[in-house]
Amino acid sequence: MIELAAVFAVAGAASNAVGTAFQRRAASTSSRSGFRLLAELARRPFWMIGMCGVICAALFQSLALVNGPLALVQPLFILELPFALLVAAPLMHKRLPRSGWWGVGGCVAGLAVLLIAAAPHGAGAHAPLTRWVPALCLCLGAMAAAVLLAGRGGAPARRAALLAAASATGNALTAALLKSASGTFADRGFTAFLGAWQTYAFALTGVAAVVLLENALQAGPLAAAQPALTIGDAVVSLTLGIALFGERIRTGWWLVPEVCGGLLIVVGVLVLSRAVQHIAVVPAAPKQRHAET
Repeated sequence: MIELAAVFAVAGAASNAVGTAFQRRAASTSSRSGFRLLAELARRPFWMIGMCGVICAALFQSLALVNGPLALVQPLFILELPFALLVAAPLMHKRLPRSGWWGVGGCVAGLAVLLIAAAPHGAGAHAPLTRWVPALCLCLGAMAAAVLLAGRGGAPARRAALLAAASATGNALTAALLKSASGTFADRGFTAFLGAWQTYAFALTGVAAVVLLENALQAGPLAAAQPALTIGDAVVSLTLGIALFGERIRTGWWLVPEVCGGLLIVVGVLVLSRAVQHIAVVPAAPKQRHAET
């Protein structure tokens, strides 16, 4: 079941990357913010395509969380970063430089080393309320603090990173709530699923994360938003998996390859972020230029 969870998680990362790339294309041409931005984007075809990718990602994520631990599933969403850049570059009529491919390789290799060494296990679908209350308070408090700091202005990259970090925390919390609600559905059926508070909580936090994501993509460059979104989601999810569901990872000498894998991921993300700043514009074909004008 662990292998099945990994397959669903990778499919979810790819779907979410497609959704993010199309949403970025739609949000980049708007000057609105907040819910007004969401209302404007809802009328744009590119944004609707992006939302379809997000919905498919949520379905794959649910299947992955039912079959595997949160500490395995959500870190695999780090693959969303290279997927998103590979999709976004041609979508924005640009070409990823050679260094970007080294960044993609670093992210993939680092993630493989990290997860093989950590071997997350001990997945549980439910947690007592005594664990949920502090987790909810900490996550929601961190999201509110990031939004307040972003609202004070500053460089676009800083605002994008802060809003993306808030969205990442919301995504991780949504995944934890979704795992619990999906476990209720698998164990006790649809009626119990509708009666669980986690069902409505993950819907609310999911909406909040989407709104924060749209504002992050509109506030600054993807190079600032995507790393904070992807890495933040993985770190918070790993923490929630251990704190809420009692999931475990290997320690002892296994910490050495785990740290090496994590460092390789960070280097890959930094390389990708710099590569985005040097993406070359690909001339559009005459028919395409005519259609866009």
